[in-house]
Amino acid sequence: MPAADKVILITLPSSFFPLFILLSKFYTAMPSSLSSPSLLFILLFSASALHVHEAALDKNRTPEKGRMSPAEAEALFGIMESMSSDQNWRSSYPNPCGPSPSWTGIECKVGPDGLAHVSRLDFGCPPNPTCRPTATFPHRIFSLPFIQSAFFFECFTHTRTPLTVATNSSSLRQLSLRSNPALIGPIPPEISSFRSLEVLTLSQNSLSGVIPQQLFTLTSLVHLDLSYNKLSGSIPDQVGSLRSLVGLDLSYNSLSGIIPNTIGELGSLQKLDFSSNSLTGIIPGSVDRLGSLVFMALSNNHMTGELPPGIGELQSLQYFIMENNPMHTSLPSEIGLLTKLQELRLANCGFSGEIPARFSQLANLTTLSLQNNRLTGEIPTGFNQLSHIYHLNLSWNQLSGVVPLDTSFLRRLGQNLDLSGNPGLCLSTGEAYGVVLCRTGKNGTLIAPLKSSGDSSAADEQLYLYSPLSLFSTPLTLPSILAFLNFSIISGIFS
Repeated sequence: MPAADKVILITLPSSFFPLFILLSKFYTAMPSSLSSPSLLFILLFSASALHVHEAALDKNRTPEKGRMSPAEAEALFGIMESMSSDQNWRSSYPNPCGPSPSWTGIECKVGPDGLAHVSRLDFGCPPNPTCRPTATFPHRIFSLPFIQSAFFFECFTHTRTPLTVATNSSSLRQLSLRSNPALIGPIPPEISSFRSLEVLTLSQNSLSGVIPQQLFTLTSLVHLDLSYNKLSGSIPDQVGSLRSLVGLDLSYNSLSGIIPNTIGELGSLQKLDFSSNSLTGIIPGSVDRLGSLVFMALSNNHMTGELPPGIGELQSLQYFIMENNPMHTSLPSEIGLLTKLQELRLANCGFSGEIPARFSQLANLTTLSLQNNRLTGEIPTGFNQLSHIYHLNLSWNQLSGVVPLDTSFLRRLGQNLDLSGNPGLCLSTGEAYGVVLCRTGKNGTLIAPLKSSGDSSAADEQLYLYSPLSLFSTPLTLPSILAFLNFSIISGIFS
C-alpha cells in the first residue's frame, strides 16, 4: 500500500483566512496529476511569507518611524513660527511626525511614498498651540500636500487679516475658523478649489461681502456654517446644488431677499438656520421636501404671509423657531401633524385666530411660545395632555375663558407658565400666573371676566379674589377694600 501522506499543521493569522480559501479552491481545481499536498503547502507557505513581508513593510511605514520630506518640514515650521510663540518648534520637535512625542494639535499620516505627512493642525484652543497677537492667516497651510483638517479658534483677534487661498489643496476636507474678530474681507471665490471639502465653518468672524456663487460648486460639502459675520446680499439659487448638505447655518448676518425655492433640493438637510437676517417673502413651498429636517430657525427676519400648506410633511422636525416675523396670518393646524416637535416658538409674529386644537397632539412638545400675537378664543382643553411641556407662554394675546389647565399641570410648570396680558382669561385656582381669578356665579359655576370694550389696561389691573364667601367674589377695588375693612372692624367689635 502506498504510504499515507503526512499531515502538516500551519498556524496562520486570521487576516490570511480569505487567501487560504482562495488557494484551496485553486488547488482543488487543478488536475490530479499536478496537485499534491506538497504543492498546497508551498502555495500556503509562499503566501504566508508574502503576508509577513508586507506587514513588516507597513510597520516600517507608520508615522512613528516615518520621516517627513525636508520641504514639508520647513513649511510646517514656518507656519508654526508665524502662528504661535509657545515654544521653539524647531528645537523642541526636530521631527514632528517622528517617534518622539509631537505636540497636541498635530496629526500625521503615512502617504503612498512611505513618508509621514501632516494631516491635521489645530490652533488656539488649549491644549493646542495658542496664537500670538500678531498672527495672520497662514495661507501656506494649504501647501502641505496631505493636509486634511485645519482649525483656528480665537487666533486672529488683534491684527486684521484676510482669508487668502493662494494654493489649491485637493486633500483638504475640513476647514474651521471660529471666533476670529480680526478675520476680515470677503470669502475668497478660490475656496472652490478645495474639491474634497466636506466641512466649512467660518463662524463668528468679521467676514463681509456677498456669498460667492463658486462656493456652491463644492458638492462634497456636508456642513456649511457662515453664521455671525457681516455677509450681505441674497442667498444664491445655487444653494440647491449642495445636495449632500446635512447642516446649513447662515444666521446672524445681513442677508436680504427671499429664501430661494431651490432650498427644497437639499433632501439630506437636518439643520437649517437663517435666523437674524433681513430676509423677506414667504417660506417657499419646496421646504415640504426636506423630509430629514430636524431643526429650522427663521426668527428675527422680515418674512410675511402664510406658512406653506405642506409644513405638516416635515415629520422629522423637532425644533421650529419663527419668532419676530410680521407674518400676520392664522396659525395653520397642520403644525399639529409634526408629532416629533419639541420646541415651537412663534412669538411676536402677528398670528391671529384661535390656537388650533390639533396642537394638543404634539405629545413631545417641551416648549411652546406664542406670546405677543393676536390670538383669540379659548386655550385648547387638550393642553393638559402635553405631559412633556415645561415652558408655556401665551401672554399678551386676546385669549378668553376659563383656563382649562388642571392643578398638576400648573404646579409642574410653575414660573415657566405665563398667561398674562389676556384680560379675558381667568383661573379657577388660587394661583395667579399673571391671570385674574374667576368669579363664582349664583349656581356655583365659574365666570370669566368680561372683556373691556375700551382700554383694557383697567381690566388688566383688576385682581379677582376667589373664596366660598360671595363677599370676596368681587374686584379688589378701593370701595371693596373699604367695605372689607369696615366688615372686619365691625366683626372685631362684636366678637
